[in-house]
Amino acid sequence: MELNDNSDRYIDRYYMTEVDRFPESIYCHHAMMGESVIPEHVHDKGQFLYTEGGVVYLNTSTQSFFLPARHYIWIPAGVRHSIHPSTPEVVMRNLYFPMRADDLIFFNRTAIYPVNNLLMELIMFTNRWNGNITPDDVSRYGIAYAFKLLLPELSVGALPLALPYPADNRLKKIVSFLNDHIASNMGVPEIASEFGFSERSLSRLFQKELHMTFIQYATILRMLRALKLLLDERLPVNEVAHAVGYSSLPTFSNTFYKVVGVRPSEYVKLKGVY
Repeated sequence: MELNDNSDRYIDRYYMTEVDRFPESIYCHHAMMGESVIPEHVHDKGQFLYTEGGVVYLNTSTQSFFLPARHYIWIPAGVRHSIHPSTPEVVMRNLYFPMRADDLIFFNRTAIYPVNNLLMELIMFTNRWNGNITPDDVSRYGIAYAFKLLLPELSVGALPLALPYPADNRLKKIVSFLNDHIASNMGVPEIASEFGFSERSLSRLFQKELHMTFIQYATILRMLRALKLLLDERLPVNEVAHAVGYSSLPTFSNTFYKVVGVRPSEYVKLKGVY
C-alpha cells in the first residue's frame, strides 16, 4: 500500500505485486480504481477487464483502446499497458488467468467485446471473490476457469475501438490535426491540400503506416470522440453528432450503429453507462 500524492487515500498496487505471485492461481480483483492513471505495467497472466462508472482508455505500445460501457477488454499475457480512467471512482472488475500452451488464438489478441446478459451474470457472480484462487480450491477455481473457457464462445464481434500510433512524423502531424479539428469533417482532398500531399500519396501513407484507409481512421476517431462526449460529457446525441463532424443525425446514428452495435440514443440507456 502507498499514499497517493494527490489525496489521503491509500492505493493498493496489487497489479504490480500480487497478480503473478502464484503462477497457477487465477487472481480476482473488484474495487474502485482509486488512481487517475494506472501506470505502464505487464503481467504473466492474461487479463479480463470490465469497468463501471466512467470512461476508460487503455494504451499499449502500439495502440490506444477505448473501453465503453457494457464492454470488456482482453489483454494477453506479456502485453505492456497503462490504464487511464476519466475519474479515480471508476470500478474495475478484473480476472487474471494463467495461460497455457493449448489456449485458443483468441487469447493472443488485445480486443474489446460486448458483454451480453449471460457474461454480465458471470461477472457479477465473481464479485464475491478477491485475491488468489488456487487449483486446490476446486469449486471456485473450476468456476473461474470455466469463465475463461467460455469467453471465446460468448465474445462475438470485437469492436474496432482502437487506433494505431503512427511512426511516420508526417503522419503524426496529420493525426494530431485530425484530432484537433474533428468537428470540421475534412476529407482526403482537404487534408492532402493542407499538408502538401497528393490524394493518392496521402491514401498510400495511411495504408502503409496504419494498415487502414483514411476514411476508416477518421471514422473510428470520430466514434471514439462521440463515445467520450456521450459518456463523459453527457451531451445530447444531436450535439455529439455536430461535435464530431456530422451534419446529418441519421448518418451519425447509422455510423455509430455500424461501429458500436447499437444506436447512440440506446447506448446511453444501457445498464452501467453511468
